[in-house]
Amino acid sequence: MPSNQNTITFHDGRAAPQLGFGVWQIENDKTPAAVGAALSAGYRLIDTAAAYHNEEGVGKAVAESGIDRSELFITTKVWNDHHGHDKTVAAFNESLGRLGTPYVDLYLIHWPVPKQKQYVKAWEAMIRLRDEGRAKSIGVCNFSVRHLQTLLDQTGVIPVVNQIELHPDFQQTELREFHAEQGIATQAWSPLGQGHLWNNPVLASIAQKHDRSVAQVIIRWHVQVGNMVIPKSVTPGRILENFQVFDFRLDDDDMRAIGGLDRPDGRYGPDPEEFNLGA
Repeated sequence: MPSNQNTITFHDGRAAPQLGFGVWQIENDKTPAAVGAALSAGYRLIDTAAAYHNEEGVGKAVAESGIDRSELFITTKVWNDHHGHDKTVAAFNESLGRLGTPYVDLYLIHWPVPKQKQYVKAWEAMIRLRDEGRAKSIGVCNFSVRHLQTLLDQTGVIPVVNQIELHPDFQQTELREFHAEQGIATQAWSPLGQGHLWNNPVLASIAQKHDRSVAQVIIRWHVQVGNMVIPKSVTPGRILENFQVFDFRLDDDDMRAIGGLDRPDGRYGPDPEEFNLGA
């Protein structure tokens, strides 16, 4: 892994960059340029998903980068309509084909879709893929404590990662505490709050104090509380700026002030208990 950033070690012993690059909502034909800019900036973790319809673009960027595959950490996800043992294996094989890689470093269940009652079957398939070595590590997204406990109770295998909506407006303290107890890494999606935080006066004041952007302050906050984080952009300058967070540190006053921004109604994305799009 690159030495110019932090890494997180999973409970399975594998390590991943703490700061990665997400490609949600980036069109497939624009993905190679965006991922190429991220790789040039120093990112080595790239997070995609079948539902993003840009795995081919990620694969193209990786192939054209000249970076050895062993130096990269590639994540993708199974979508809601492919829960179930055979469906999940088929979806995984299709993702590998689009990415043009013989394995992924992390394979995730994108949403639990609890009403479908198939996420345990999907997880059993992922355990098989891990044991075969084609998914080096396995995890989930948007799982609650209840969903995580169900996986543990029924399979004995706990995810290495739970990727959840997490930003200063919605800090998910209770879920993060459960993760810490179980050795699950917390990874934040929409880590910058989908644009709702740009004009926040607390963050703006901290940014001015450190001569940084609000985005850099938020990403640095994630790093210091121990979250993995995957900001995304299609602008090369912003992509680089978002990576330049390892040469300053927020002090205790800054961290307390950001901690005080948490709101119980701060979620901007879907509720995992109800979301079933595509299932």
